[in-house]
Amino acid sequence: MAKAAYKRLRTLRHPNILKFIDGLESDSVIYIVTEEVTPLESTLSKKDFTSELSSSWGLHQISKAVSFLNNDCNLIHNTVNVSAVYVDKAGEWKLGSVDYMRAVDDNTSTTYQQPPSLQKYNPPEKQDSRFGKPEKWSTDAWGLGCLIWEIYNGQFSRIQQIKNPGKIPPSLQQPFIKLTTPNPSERLNPSKLLHICRQPGGFMNNSFIHTNLFLEELQIKEPNEKNKFFNQLPSVLDDFPADNCKHKILPLLLNAFEFGNAGSAVLPPLFKLGKLLDNADYERRIVPCLIKMFSSPDRATRIKLLQQMELFVEHLDISTVNNQIFPHVSQGFMDTNPPIREQTVKAMILLAPKLNDKHLNYELMKHFARIQTKDTVDGIRTNTTICLGKIAGYLEPQIRQKVLLTAFTRAMRDRFPPSRCSGIMAMSATQQFYTLKECAGRIIPALSIATVDPEKQVRDQAFKAIAIYLSKLEKASKDPDCVAELEAGVNAPPEKSVVSGGSGVSSWAGWAMSSLSGWSGKTGKPPRDSKTNKVSAENTTTTTTT
Repeated sequence: MAKAAYKRLRTLRHPNILKFIDGLESDSVIYIVTEEVTPLESTLSKKDFTSELSSSWGLHQISKAVSFLNNDCNLIHNTVNVSAVYVDKAGEWKLGSVDYMRAVDDNTSTTYQQPPSLQKYNPPEKQDSRFGKPEKWSTDAWGLGCLIWEIYNGQFSRIQQIKNPGKIPPSLQQPFIKLTTPNPSERLNPSKLLHICRQPGGFMNNSFIHTNLFLEELQIKEPNEKNKFFNQLPSVLDDFPADNCKHKILPLLLNAFEFGNAGSAVLPPLFKLGKLLDNADYERRIVPCLIKMFSSPDRATRIKLLQQMELFVEHLDISTVNNQIFPHVSQGFMDTNPPIREQTVKAMILLAPKLNDKHLNYELMKHFARIQTKDTVDGIRTNTTICLGKIAGYLEPQIRQKVLLTAFTRAMRDRFPPSRCSGIMAMSATQQFYTLKECAGRIIPALSIATVDPEKQVRDQAFKAIAIYLSKLEKASKDPDCVAELEAGVNAPPEKSVVSGGSGVSSWAGWAMSSLSGWSGKTGKPPRDSKTNKVSAENTTTTTTT
C-alpha cells in the first residue's frame, strides 16, 4: 500500500493536490518529501478558516482536486476528510493522504485495510449494498460532505451525526445534503457541486474566489479585462486573508508586472499589499521591481509611482534613492507633460530627506529655480514654492541662506495670485532660518509691497506675515539676550533643523492647502497656462492639492 501511495503521489500533478518534491524508496522504508504544508486539523484551531472567504476558497480547491481525480483520472480517493487536507503558507488547501486511492474499475474492497479512525467516513453503501449502485464519484462526494461537516462542527464519532447540518452556512446546506444523501447515485458530482456553488448567491460566489480564479488565468485575459480587474482590486483586498495576500496574490502581481504586460494598473494593489511585508522582505521582493518601474519610459507608470510614493519611500535606502531612483525621477522636471512635472515636484517632499548633498543642495535647487522662472503652468510654479518651503529644513545652512529668500521673493512677484500667496506663507513658515537683519532689511520691505496687492487674499497673508516678523524683531528689541535663541535655527545643521511655522502660522500641511484650495481670486476663474491662455485640467488639479 505504501509503495502504491508513493507511486500515486509522484505521478499526480494538480495545483490542488499535495505536491511531490522528492522521495526515496528502499526495501524497508519509504521517504516522501512534499511542499511545506500544515494539516488542516491543526490550523482550524489556530486560524479562522471557518470564515466564509477562507473556507469557501479551500472547499473550492478540494472540490476541484476531487473532480480531477474522479472525472479526469478515473480514480477514487476513498478517504476524503479533514485529516486528508493540508494548508500551505498562502492558505491554499491541498488534498493528500492518497494511501487508499484506487482506480474506478478496481473493485477490491479497501475497507478492511483502513484503521477505525477512517472507517467512520465510509459511505453507507460500503456497509449495506441495498443503498444502490454507486457512481464513480459517490464515495468521494460523501467524503466531501464529511469534510464540510467537520470544518464547521468538529470531528464526528458516528455517521448519524452528519444528518444534522449544525453550523454549516445556509448557502452551503443544500449542496451538503445532496453530497450526503444515502442513495449513492443521487450524490452530487464534485464538478456539479462547483457549478451550483458558483451560481449567484452560492457559497463559492464571492470576491475572494473571483480574484484568485482571475489571477490564475491572468495570462489569457484581455488587456481591458486586466485593467478593470486591477482597478477594482484595492477596494476588496482589506477583506482577504493576510496569508493569501502576502504569499499568493502579491507574487502573482509582481509576476504580472514583470512578465505579463500588466502595466501601471497593477501598481495600486501591489503597493497596498506591500504593507504586509517587513522591511527586509520589501527590499528583497518589491524594491527591485520599483527600480525597474522608475526606469520605464511609460508615462502612466511614472505618474502612478510618483503619486503613490508615500506608500513605499520608507523602504528605499539612501543609496538606492540617489543612485537608482532620483536620476530617473529628476527627468520629470523637464517633461513636456504638466502632470508629470507636477508630481515630480511633489515627490521631492518625500525624497528630500534621503537625497545626498549634490542632488539636494545643487541639482534640485537648479530645477526649482528653472521651474519658478520658466514653467508655463501657474500651479506647478506655485507647488514648487510650497515644496521648497517644506524641504527647507533639509538644506545645508549656506544653501538656505542663498536660496530661500531669493525663491520666495521671486514667487511674490509671480503673476499668479496663489503663487504670490505661497511665497508669503513659505517665508512665514521658514522664519527660523533668517537672521534678524534679514528680517528687517529684506523680508519686511518685500512683504510691504504685497500689502497693496490687487488681490485681497494676498494682502491678508502679507499683513499676517509682517505681524510675525515684527513680533520677532520687537522681542529681540526688548530682550537683546534672546537674539541668539531667535537666530538658533539659522546655522542649524540639516539633521537638526525642525521645519515648523512660527506664531500665527499653521502646520506645513495646513498652510500649503489653505494657500491653494482656499483661493478664489477676484475673477473666480481657474488658472491658465501662460503660453496658451487656456484653462487646463492639470492646472486646476495642481492648484488644489499639495
